[in-house]
Amino acid sequence: MKYSAFFALLMFVLGACSDPAYNPKPRAFPKIIYPDRNFVGFTQNACDFSFEYPDYMSIEKDSSFFDEAPPHPCWFNLRFPQFNGTLHCSYAPINSRQSLEKLNVDMFEMTDWHNKKATYIDTKVIKLPNGTSGFVFNIEGPVASPFQFYVTDSTQHFMRGALYFDAAVNADSIAPVIDFVRKDIMHIIETFQWSK
Repeated sequence: MKYSAFFALLMFVLGACSDPAYNPKPRAFPKIIYPDRNFVGFTQNACDFSFEYPDYMSIEKDSSFFDEAPPHPCWFNLRFPQFNGTLHCSYAPINSRQSLEKLNVDMFEMTDWHNKKATYIDTKVIKLPNGTSGFVFNIEGPVASPFQFYVTDSTQHFMRGALYFDAAVNADSIAPVIDFVRKDIMHIIETFQWSK
């Protein structure tokens, strides 16, 4: 009896000290609810162009550029708060002060800045039937801006767009959202029309 009580107590102590069995968590992905794609027309008095954008994005006038007024009144943002992101759009007229070559070089330098963290930058030429041309930059890796573009008529107008998210960059986690938004930005580019 004495031995059986000791043995039972020993088994209880050893059983209480054992590590619990861990089971791996099941594979899961965050649920993303994508909005419907209903496109509306963009026209602003300060801008010499129009395009179609999805109505889940809202237009905000960009009122500051490094604590100063933007260089042109046609600077705006397309915000999509459900994805915590913004497409920053800036316009510049082509003239003797800002030549197409200078604007082009500036755009490539701003995109090249992401090479510090980018794993790959895919550059594609844009050529629309209405004479609009430009470039699209798909930037892969843990970068601040995974998608940028510019469009121009090569004589008077130059418009640039850059996609940013207001969160820490984890390229794998936000890849489905980037793909969804990228399609809508491509629709913006494909429907781009210069007014003058």
